[in-house]
Amino acid sequence: MRIAWLAWLWRHFTEYGYSQGLLPAAIGTSAVLVTAALVWFSLHRHRPLAVALSGLVTALGIGWLAFH
Repeated sequence: MRIAWLAWLWRHFTEYGYSQGLLPAAIGTSAVLVTAALVWFSLHRHRPLAVALSGLVTALGIGWLAFH
């Protein structure tokens, strides 16, 4: 599932930004949060690393959506 999710993100990378309307922004934000959750769950045995990387994914994803 993780590889399929990353493939979906790669395919639709430029379609979901805050400047493109409410629905694409909501889809983009949801995609960022799901990706951060997948990072968290894949690294849950190493809690400090999971917290740091999922936070980084969220910050970078939301930042990218804001300036896209």
